[in-house]
Amino acid sequence: MSQLYFCPMCQTPLADDTHRLICANNHSFDKAKEGYINLLPVQNKKSKDPGDNKEMVMARRAFLARCHYNFLRDAICQQIETLASNSTLLDVGCGEGFYTHKFDECENVATTYGLDISKPAVKYAAKRFKNCHFSVASSSNAPFNDAAFDIVTSVFSPLFSDELNRLVNDNGTLIVASPGDNHLTELKSIIYNEVRPHQAVEAPAGFSLQSHTLHTKVVSLELDALTELIKMTPFAWKFRPEHWHSLSEKTPFTVTLSFYVSVFNKGNA
Repeated sequence: MSQLYFCPMCQTPLADDTHRLICANNHSFDKAKEGYINLLPVQNKKSKDPGDNKEMVMARRAFLARCHYNFLRDAICQQIETLASNSTLLDVGCGEGFYTHKFDECENVATTYGLDISKPAVKYAAKRFKNCHFSVASSSNAPFNDAAFDIVTSVFSPLFSDELNRLVNDNGTLIVASPGDNHLTELKSIIYNEVRPHQAVEAPAGFSLQSHTLHTKVVSLELDALTELIKMTPFAWKFRPEHWHSLSEKTPFTVTLSFYVSVFNKGNA
C-alpha cells in the first residue's frame, strides 16, 4: 500500500506497518477500517472538514447512480486504453470513486490511486472499491513520490501545474475532464442573468496538448434527479426558494450535459 506514498509532514518515504504507515521520523498515519489512509495533517487544512460535505457526497452518489454521466466516464476510459500497458494511475479529486474504479478496470492500468480532500467521499470510495488505493489528501500537495505516475486524471478538479509536473513521470499523460460549452446551461439560466459558455482548459505548464474532444448529451430529468444534480454542484448555493419553485413547475426538465476531455503529454512541451 505504501510504496508510492511519502510523509506529508517531512516528505520522506512511508513504510507499511500493518495498521498504519510510518516514516523514518516517526510520523505515523493510521489506516481506516474502510481501507483508506488519511494523509491530510490538521495544520494543512483550511477548514475543519474541507472538501465536499456529506450532503454533497450523498447527492452526487445518487445522481451518478442514474448513469447519466456514464458516457463521460466511458470517453475517459477510451483515452486511457490508448496508453502504455502496466500503467500506474492517480485520479486527483476522486470523490466517491465513480470514475476511479472504472479507470482501474482498463486493461493497461496495473495500479490505481485515488486522492480527494473530502473524507466522506474517500471513506465511501474505499469501502466500496477495494482494488484501488484511496487517500484523504490535497491535490495541491499530494503525498506521493516524484514521477510516481504514468497517468494522472482530473475530473472537475483544480489543476496545480507544479504538482502535476512533479507527479507525472517523463512522457506520462494527464487527462482532464472539464465542463463543455453548454454544460448545465438550462439550470444556470434560472439563477444567472448571463450564462457564458465554458472553454476547454489550456495545457498546464510543462505539458503539451494532444487532443480536446467534446462530449454532449441532452437528458430529461424529473425533480428528484434535478435536485441531486443541483446539490452536487457549486452553484447549489445560488438556488433560492423561488428558483426551486420555478423549477418544480417545469419538470420534466431538459438539461444539457457537456464535457471536454483533454489529453496532455509531458515531455513534449
